[in-house]
Amino acid sequence: MSIPAPRIPLPTANETAMTWLMRTGAALCLMFGIFYWIRLVGIHPGPQWRFDLMPAYWQITAASLAVLFPLAGVGLWMLAAWGPVIWFICAAIETIMYLGFPAYFGERMLPLFIHLIIAMLYIILRVLIWREESARSLTNRL
Repeated sequence: MSIPAPRIPLPTANETAMTWLMRTGAALCLMFGIFYWIRLVGIHPGPQWRFDLMPAYWQITAASLAVLFPLAGVGLWMLAAWGPVIWFICAAIETIMYLGFPAYFGERMLPLFIHLIIAMLYIILRVLIWREESARSLTNRL
């Protein structure tokens, strides 16, 4: 006599799309993190492209994002629940930087556009997955 193994349902198309979105977001977070580390250590030549030459507002934001973006990338890659939360914090910081204080940080719209697209896709997929799970639990009750 053996104990049957529990049945694990296959992921739906929306769950697979969510996995791909989070892994793509993880790669982008790592890329953004590398950008901030390059800025901090002074590899790229240019004015204020080294931590000790940066104004205080750039030192605070660049150091914070250099740590938070790779952390968000790891969380998104592992599909952890805290990954999107850390990513949202990074996206909010960059949005405040580039939209709220363009005189200090410049106007970089490409990262903001990327964050917006990822956020919209994340919300859409999360709602679709929620609806699938609601329908599945309703049919299981009947």
